[in-house]
Amino acid sequence: MTRVRVGQGIDVHRFCDGRPLILCGHHIEGVPGLDGHSDADVALHAVADAILGAVARGDIGEFFPAGGAPWQGAASAVFVAGALEQAAADGFKLTNCDLTIIGERPLIAPHRAALRWSLARILGLEVDEVSVKATTTDGLGFLGREEGLGALAVVLMEGVDDDE
Repeated sequence: MTRVRVGQGIDVHRFCDGRPLILCGHHIEGVPGLDGHSDADVALHAVADAILGAVARGDIGEFFPAGGAPWQGAASAVFVAGALEQAAADGFKLTNCDLTIIGERPLIAPHRAALRWSLARILGLEVDEVSVKATTTDGLGFLGREEGLGALAVVLMEGVDDDE
């Protein structure tokens, strides 16, 4: 019997001068970076949480706590790899990822292809199994005031029982 699980992850980070902006493991020029203990890749943090949520393993904070020296400045792809390892240990495989980046800047459209390619590479998926979209909040709230970025990820995980 095939088992299917859906996971959702959300993350937000404030902008921070003096840091590069990394989204989906890809550096975007001309925009301040995000504040965080790691590289603050809001997109990959949401994806990692979605993967862990799908297999009921908690969140990235449980596996990669902020404040610990090992994760200072770490590439967020490490967190995604750890989440995928947890899922695999439970017999689940990622089949697709749908990601929405929320904020007024940067414009995502000029970077969409590079973001999809980078995310697909990190997840071990084909590009057509990964979606990267963007939306604004029409000037509302802290994201609308351009104080930071948010991301929402949804993943589908598939597993097969051992008795098949």
